[in-house]
Amino acid sequence: MKVGFVVNPLAGIGGAVALKGSDGEDIVELALSRGAQPQAETRARVALQEITPTDNLSVFTASGSMGENILHALNLPCEVIYKTDAHTSAADTKKAVQQFVNKDVDLIVFAGGDGTARDILDALDSELKNAIPVVGIPAGVKIHSAVYAVTPSRAGELINLILHGDPVSLHEAEVMDLDEQAFREGRVSAKCYGYLPVPVDDTRMQPVKQGGLNYHDIAVHDIAEDIIETMEQDVYYLIGSGSTTAEIMEQLCLQNTLLGIDIVYNRELFASDVGAQEIVKIIDNHPAKIVVSIIGGQGHVFGRGNQQLSAEVISHVIDQHGGRDNIIIIATNEKLRSLGRRPMIADTGDAALDERLAGLYSVITGYQQRTLYKLI
Repeated sequence: MKVGFVVNPLAGIGGAVALKGSDGEDIVELALSRGAQPQAETRARVALQEITPTDNLSVFTASGSMGENILHALNLPCEVIYKTDAHTSAADTKKAVQQFVNKDVDLIVFAGGDGTARDILDALDSELKNAIPVVGIPAGVKIHSAVYAVTPSRAGELINLILHGDPVSLHEAEVMDLDEQAFREGRVSAKCYGYLPVPVDDTRMQPVKQGGLNYHDIAVHDIAEDIIETMEQDVYYLIGSGSTTAEIMEQLCLQNTLLGIDIVYNRELFASDVGAQEIVKIIDNHPAKIVVSIIGGQGHVFGRGNQQLSAEVISHVIDQHGGRDNIIIIATNEKLRSLGRRPMIADTGDAALDERLAGLYSVITGYQQRTLYKLI
């Protein structure tokens, strides 16, 4: 079997430093200047660790950080068919995919975010967009597209099944992307750019992200009222992104970063639109709780659009007295139902932390209303 494997090494680099995306050289430079560390290779490696090579496996890739390094490190078959410079770009991803097409690959595996998925889509001409199946390894900030697995390890499991001949059906999945500038200004402007064939696997592949249901309905208002009423004195509350958490800030009459992380202390705004490193400095040796909602239709609690809540931040919070109870998950019953009984998901990039977070949570679904729901 012939596989094309490519990594966007800069995917997700803007997430932890509150830049809400990684598209464009200026954003990448700003992220690096804020101390951001590339995570895409690490997440891709987690996926490929699940693979047991077969005798007839051939893997074509790009040089260096775009694939070669990981394949060599894991002793997987590797043939570099596209050479890159030290500084990579979307153009490199597209050129690598075009080389995969020339090699008649049976499967394209890529690591990145929604922008990377668009690059894959653009690189395949109209005749091939429905011919070569793809599996995306989630490594970006905004991952709305349904061409990605729910976690890197699930991506690896699925790829391994395909390599070992398990019968897999395909369906067309949406390639979605946001206008990042609008995203940074607090406006969600999403668009479907096309479709790519992916394996049908409800447990490993994510559905397209759905918007929250009944944004201003009484349930959201009641959830916020419950949170505010139970806020403790002298505790930092890290208010996650999204419209459900925004209602908390609105009722407190505080400025809100719809698509960022704000810190509330004694019901006052302590810090606005903070990055991971800043959060760690603020909450160091001090009680803190995280208030976060789920992504409707997908179920992610961590790892999608809120990378500012890094593994270090989350670990600090749950290492305190109270443990996992310091993670406060809020969602309307409609949003929980949109998961179709699928569990909530933690994809922090730290497998050991994800295991610690797994279990049943008492999700706040209204005023003094709780629903037990599983997180994996």
